[in-house]
Amino acid sequence: MQVNQNQLKDEIEFPGLPLAVYREIAAHLQQVDGVETGLYPAAYQQFDYNHSQIGGLWIQYNQHANSVSHQRVAQILAYYQNRYGAFRKLNSAIAQ
Repeated sequence: MQVNQNQLKDEIEFPGLPLAVYREIAAHLQQVDGVETGLYPAAYQQFDYNHSQIGGLWIQYNQHANSVSHQRVAQILAYYQNRYGAFRKLNSAIAQ
């Protein structure tokens, strides 16, 4: 994926969330205009059923994103937070 300058990129984590649910969230978010998402692997190497296989989810807003896009992403994340518990924002930066 080519990253354009000045794109806002957030990284979030839902502790203990299964891979399938992360994929569902990513698919849901990708339906929002101007939003791209992806998953990144967990930091630990040893498999453990008590830990997620995924380290988190990144959300990137491109030039087509507007305030409605940001609001819709917030609504989607709130839905999953109500269902699966609080998420943590790990990073928010301008992608270069």
